[in-house]
Amino acid sequence: MVKLTATTKIPVLDHLAIIMDGNGRWAQQRGLPRVAGHQQGVETVVQMVDECVLHGIRFLSLFAFSSENWGRPREEVDALMGLLLQFLASQQQRMLNDGVRLRVIGDLSRLSESIQSALADAEKETSQGQELTLILALSYGGRDEIMRAAKKVAQSALDGDLDIEELDNKTFSRFLDTGDIPEPDLLIRTSGEVRISNFLLWQAAYAEFYFTDVLWPDFDASELRKALDEYRQRKRRFGLTDDQLEIQ
Repeated sequence: MVKLTATTKIPVLDHLAIIMDGNGRWAQQRGLPRVAGHQQGVETVVQMVDECVLHGIRFLSLFAFSSENWGRPREEVDALMGLLLQFLASQQQRMLNDGVRLRVIGDLSRLSESIQSALADAEKETSQGQELTLILALSYGGRDEIMRAAKKVAQSALDGDLDIEELDNKTFSRFLDTGDIPEPDLLIRTSGEVRISNFLLWQAAYAEFYFTDVLWPDFDASELRKALDEYRQRKRRFGLTDDQLEIQ
């Protein structure tokens, strides 16, 4: 169902998803090691969480580490995992104070036991947050998620818990990592790349896309407002006609 405000007909933005791209290029432009770009990118994450709370956005999904990123140089992967642990340690109390709930999606079995433990602790400690749900996609790929969901569906049918004849889009969605999270309304990608790179393939079927040349470490509050302003000019039809939208 199309969600519009009662008086202005401006689409409501409940769920913002972001592909955070450009950390390496940001560092390269400044003659710095790639890890410096990732460090600055973490600062942008903190700012975006604050901005989403300010704008009343209830869900923020960040593509933090893809299943393909495991193929990067070992030193860079280790640095990224270290930054993740630092982020959890430095931000957990702030998330508690600000009512931010952490959720993690992806194939977490590929992460080290120490990181899995830290993520589980952070999810548990922040589980009562009501202002914003921060969803980190780690070791995540959209195709992998759909495949894992399909296996769960098959197992559920074999166990007799699911009548395969009653399987529909809504039921299948419940088997995804994001089963209890609404689909994204707006998906932003930074750094000038114009693709979604295996991120939320099922969930983003009707999302609005916003691409910007700005590198992720430079994506600040003003850049977010530009994206939100453009989103508010969009007309989300979900396959309907303009006349049908007018009577909703």
